[in-house]
Amino acid sequence: MSLESALAKAQNVVPECVAIGYVDMNTGMLLGAKTVDAHPEDVLDLVAAATADLFQGASVSSIESLFRKSRKEQEEGAHDFQEILVVSENLLHVFLRCKQNADQAVVFVARATVNIGMAVSKSRSILPELEAVA
Repeated sequence: MSLESALAKAQNVVPECVAIGYVDMNTGMLLGAKTVDAHPEDVLDLVAAATADLFQGASVSSIESLFRKSRKEQEEGAHDFQEILVVSENLLHVFLRCKQNADQAVVFVARATVNIGMAVSKSRSILPELEAVA
């Protein structure tokens, strides 16, 4: 299955999903996206850059480092932030860090009317399939 096909399937699994994107956070590139409406390429690129900032920005990296120090852990590169939810007036954004490659993430965008628990649960359940084809 191609990434494009997997994204289309995932979009159908997550209720009220209007967009999905697969992001490489090292490069800030959007590796694939599927939306119900056409969006300018620069808007999609900004979502990819924002995803990288959310998970790997300087402030988040500092927080994770402090968490490791407080737990007396030495492992560098480990990430505490695995999932981030952003709720706006009209949309729910579910950002999931990939399990197999921590430098990749998937962004699900659903209508704000979605059951948040269901959106998160379904997003988590389809993540392994997306990772398998990326």
